[in-house]
Amino acid sequence: MKVLTKNTDYAIRALLALAARKGSYVSARSIATEHDIPYQFLRGLLQEMIRHDLIVSKEGVQGGFMMKKDPDTISVTQLIEIFQGKVQMSECMFRKQICGNRARCVLRHEIMRIEQVVQSEFEKVTIGKLMRDLQAANQVKPPSVDLEQEMLNP
Repeated sequence: MKVLTKNTDYAIRALLALAARKGSYVSARSIATEHDIPYQFLRGLLQEMIRHDLIVSKEGVQGGFMMKKDPDTISVTQLIEIFQGKVQMSECMFRKQICGNRARCVLRHEIMRIEQVVQSEFEKVTIGKLMRDLQAANQVKPPSVDLEQEMLNP
């Protein structure tokens, strides 16, 4: 079971790159290089995000891609739905093909409940929140080796 596919993972990374440079256009090439995303694959993801009004693009030397929406309004749930469909924990839950055991399945309601919990939790995680978490993590510097030694050997 994959909760997040590469598409969603790469889309989140690309949006974080754009959010970090708020108000500026960023080239797909620089996003791909900085975040280790295959360039041609990224281009397709960026086009899909344009279609969903998350970002805008501009051609030319000063062009690239830029956030269109506030990062705090873009949830991981929204990205999952764009790039992989609804959050689903089990193949039996695919609505297009009804499982023959559906009426007798003891797990069905529990799986549906868990899916709702997962979706609700992902809804709370936004690109803005991830950006702030990343900034906070980068501000926390590990203690120096000397300080660690002093603490271990007072």
